[in-house]
Amino acid sequence: MLIAAAKSALSTRAGTGRLERLARAAALLPLLAATAGCNMVVMHPSGDVAMQQRNLVLASTGLMLLIIVPVILLTLLFAWRYRASNTAATYDPDWHHSTQLEVVIWAAPLVIIIALGALTWISTHTLDPYRPLSRLEPGRPIAAETKPLDVEVVALDWKWLFFYPEYGIATVNELAAPVDRPINFKLTSASVMNTFYVPALAGMVYAMPGMEMKLHAVINKPGTYHGQSAHYSGTGFSRMTFNFLGQEPKDFEAWVAKAKAEGKDLSRDAYLQLEKPSEREPVQYFASVADGLYSQILNMCALPGKMCMSEMMKIDARGGAGVHSRENREKLRYDNRHVEQGDEAPGATGPASGRPPRSEPEPGTKPSSGHDDKGTPAPAQLNNQ
Repeated sequence: MLIAAAKSALSTRAGTGRLERLARAAALLPLLAATAGCNMVVMHPSGDVAMQQRNLVLASTGLMLLIIVPVILLTLLFAWRYRASNTAATYDPDWHHSTQLEVVIWAAPLVIIIALGALTWISTHTLDPYRPLSRLEPGRPIAAETKPLDVEVVALDWKWLFFYPEYGIATVNELAAPVDRPINFKLTSASVMNTFYVPALAGMVYAMPGMEMKLHAVINKPGTYHGQSAHYSGTGFSRMTFNFLGQEPKDFEAWVAKAKAEGKDLSRDAYLQLEKPSEREPVQYFASVADGLYSQILNMCALPGKMCMSEMMKIDARGGAGVHSRENREKLRYDNRHVEQGDEAPGATGPASGRPPRSEPEPGTKPSSGHDDKGTPAPAQLNNQ
């Protein structure tokens, strides 16, 4: 009777354990249901370039799964078939080689690698961001008379500035384009390196100070899409977002008219104020833009007294300025300008965040002497752009 009671208790405990595991598994179901509401915009883009990139991801994943899935299934099959309790399975401890098996093991991955290599090579050239578009979407080539929309993009701390040279306007943290019209982006940065990314439109492209990157894209469906910085650039990075408006041509013309009617003048002085580090910058419109402002930003000479990079390159092309180049040294200094001008604290964070930098004491704490407990100087702070 004692043995029967023990068996009954163990059976009850095992049943309770199974119920507990099932309950824990059931508790995860709402989490899985919640993921169904995720906006997988990368897998459902609205621009032809992003759609081709999506197809490349799916094709590459499918080719790799041709190897991965059989390997996983065969691993499980072998473990089951040749388990210790299966006496019907052939046991051959002296087996060491099979030519047929070697051919399959090496030939299949080789074919997959060749196919992936060919796919990557073709797609890399087809989706080169510098390459002008040849179609609006599958089966719709670009008409010869279609004029692309030029947009000049500047990454600031921590906001985006967009120039529309064709219309003479500029905007902050709002980008718009008509559907089915090619867009030619030119991108640079007035601060640290950044990335411009609209998942529904195309892949991310770097924006770097003193350099101009390019991106060709097209939006095929009207809508409001999320744009963002995808590269850490300081304290305001996570709020460096904007809306991209894909509009019908008539709606885009109305948007341009609104910018001209409500916008201010983006003079060089106004730009220098806008360039100062700030977070959560609201949408702004500029009805006019100072001549050559984007070129000055690109050449890092929007600040008065600075030498443009294009001018410096001309001097270098002529063999340099010799001893007279010393006079150009201060004109070419660009780093730490916000700190020197008092627009940013000399710490790892800036005043725009509302948080004191690490080099300054928290309210109510003892001021730091700039040395650690051992009396050695504290390391210099980073992010002093």
